[in-house]
Amino acid sequence: MAFDVFPKFIQANYELHQWRHACAILAKDFPAELADLIDVMARFRLRKSWISVGGGNKSPISSWIDGELAAKAWVPKCFDTQIMVDGVALASPTHEVDCFKNRIALEIEWNNKDPFFDRDLNNFRLLFDLRVISVGIIITRCDELQEVFDSLERGKSYGMSTTHMSKLLPKIRGGGGAGCPLLVLGIKRSLYVED
Repeated sequence: MAFDVFPKFIQANYELHQWRHACAILAKDFPAELADLIDVMARFRLRKSWISVGGGNKSPISSWIDGELAAKAWVPKCFDTQIMVDGVALASPTHEVDCFKNRIALEIEWNNKDPFFDRDLNNFRLLFDLRVISVGIIITRCDELQEVFDSLERGKSYGMSTTHMSKLLPKIRGGGGAGCPLLVLGIKRSLYVED
């Protein structure tokens, strides 16, 4: 029922998970941001040419999603945070969020080392506790895509120690996001297209 906030296309083509009523919060308190997310993810296709490209700082997949959200006024955001103890300011740095708009933080983890999930979840936890964000969103890939990578002889580049759904879910279930409401979208094989 929680995922009814998404159209059937999103429900069919993404593996969806939520914690602490993230979907209800998005639907009721942040409908414009939810609409942005739905629009971008409904138009996304996993192109063969994007998988075939190796290396680099940011994958074409992440760049496309970032770019489409940027066109809707989502921005990379680094927060300058500190903790005051007896009048002394102690720096409490956070990691830059890939995409941020109106209290919604979104990270894209396509093919990083899996500790990046720990970083993202800790960042969401801290920003939520500081009352800066209301929901954290992570977009990653489903495990079933490994068959596609293997068929394109790119399987070694997308190994078991990189970011994918079965690396993320245990971290969240173990409390990695603490009290922060979380939404996870996993890109399924059905979105793959040969271009």
